[in-house]
Amino acid sequence: MNRKTNSATSILKQDYLRLKKDPVPYVVAEPVPSNILEWHYVVKGPEKTPYEGGFYHGKLIFPGEFPFQPPSIYMSTPNGRFKVNTRLCLSISDFHPDTWNPAWSVSTILIGLLSFMIEKSPTLGSINTSDYKKKQLAAQSLEYNLRDKMFCELFPETVEVIKAELERRKELEKQTRHPSMTSEVSSLIRDQLQREQSPLHRVLTNVFAIVGFVAFAYAVKYVLRSIAIE
Repeated sequence: MNRKTNSATSILKQDYLRLKKDPVPYVVAEPVPSNILEWHYVVKGPEKTPYEGGFYHGKLIFPGEFPFQPPSIYMSTPNGRFKVNTRLCLSISDFHPDTWNPAWSVSTILIGLLSFMIEKSPTLGSINTSDYKKKQLAAQSLEYNLRDKMFCELFPETVEVIKAELERRKELEKQTRHPSMTSEVSSLIRDQLQREQSPLHRVLTNVFAIVGFVAFAYAVKYVLRSIAIE
């Protein structure tokens, strides 16, 4: 390991400690244990954006010359904003070393990535997808990330959050289906009762009709008898 790489390693370790002490909103990041020059991050979709509810995994590849040279930035989770597994052309990435500032830290990079993600300005590596599609991808991102071994190894706490959310969705879907099933069962029971009660209803109707007719005949007979007496 040369002197430049030693310097990059030392600075990245310091950045990691600062990041743990002062986390970036909506973003967590972890270096690969065997290689501190490779970091992985997870962006949690901010509220009131098409990414809400989604989790987006990607990586940063730092050069041995860091912080004097910028990292490469990749997104791994389908998101509707960036192409996956493609170097992103951002002012904080190695596509633009001329705009890079050596004073910028890992936190600065993550904040810049999040900011650009929720914007709509085009760049190399970005794609133009509708908000509806982004919302669909946000919902699908949870199960997608659980299939990623590196994601699960580096972000066990996020994995538990995702599993709990998937279980919540499953329970909600079950509850949504249940009232419909109950309504169908109730309708079947109601129809059956109506079928069972309809013969009785017809009998009672006939009895009341006969009773009414007898009462009417008796009343007529009484009136005629009264008239005859007079």
